[in-house]
This record gives sequence, C-alpha cells and structure tokens, in this order.
Amino acid sequence: MRAFLSNQKSIAVVGDAADDREALRKVKKLSPHVIVVDVSLPGLDGGELARRLRKTVPKAKIVAYSMHASEEYVVRMARCGVHGYVMKDKPTSKLVDAIERVSQGGLSFPPGMTDAILSPGSASPSVELTPREREVLSLLAEGLANKEVARKLGISVRTAETHRERLSHKLNIMTVAGLTKYAIQHGLTSLK
Repeated sequence: MRAFLSNQKSIAVVGDAADDREALRKVKKLSPHVIVVDVSLPGLDGGELARRLRKTVPKAKIVAYSMHASEEYVVRMARCGVHGYVMKDKPTSKLVDAIERVSQGGLSFPPGMTDAILSPGSASPSVELTPREREVLSLLAEGLANKEVARKLGISVRTAETHRERLSHKLNIMTVAGLTKYAIQHGLTSLK
C-alpha cells in the first residue's frame, strides 16, 4: 500500500506504522495531514485508535481502510471521528480518491450509508452545550459556513472551526448535515 500511495502525484507518504503504539508515536513527530487506519488491528481496534489519533493530532483527517463492508462498521468508525471509509475489496483508486477528498475538507463514505452515519441517535440527550456552542450550532444549521459564522459572531474563522469540532465530538456527529438534523430535533434552530 505504501508503494502504491507513494507513486501517486497528489500524495506524499510521510510514514507508516505496524501497530497502534507505533502509529501514535509517529503521528506526534510527523503531524500528517491525512492518516489511513486499518479497522482490524492487532491490539487496539481501529475505532479506538481513530479516537486517540483525533486527540493526538486533531487537525489530521482520518480515512478508515477496512475489509468490513457492513453498515455497523462504517457507522462506528464515523462516530469515532474518521472522515472517510474505504473497503479493501474496492479498487485502490478509491482510497486515493478518499484521501484527496478528506484532505480538501470533505467526507468520503460508501454510498447508501449516509442516513445511518447522519443519524444523531448515539448523541447523548444529556449533553450540555455552552451558549456559544448553541449559537454556532444554530448558525451551522441555517447553512452558514465557518467564515460566515465567524463574521456573524465577531470571532475568528479558526475559533468558529474549533467550536464546530467541539460540537462534533460532544455530540458524536461528524457532519454539518448531522449537526443540522440534531439542531432541528432539539429545537435549537427555527428550521423545520
């Protein structure tokens, strides 16, 4: 896989790891932009590794690479914070596409699984949001981009992005569409 990815003009491979410990150690030094994680690992499972990677290098995007095609695995990995999910039985060009898409701020999940991923069912109803998080969530639900949220609230774009990331992790919802659905279901926006 490393050799294949190294031959892609749009990708620079900065490292690889044989297990979770090596991965966590190396990402601190290398600060990769995108991390590809195998879902089935010896030791720590891919979901828990994704959670730890998100804490260690919060700006990195994560793509799960898996032999598991079931919705259960895809949804679990999405809830653990990955930005994409590619199955190993697909052409390797799909992995390249996913890496490119998430590196540009997008998401890349298998077709037909969007509803399950967007479902806010796993978000705890007792999650406490700060007044600022409620404001940010409401504006995101109204379709405003981070830049527009920042302008409207008089904060920096980076601060708006940080609020959005915190919301995603607090609520266990990784997409704007999912956050919007949550905001509507919990009366945090005037949208219906």
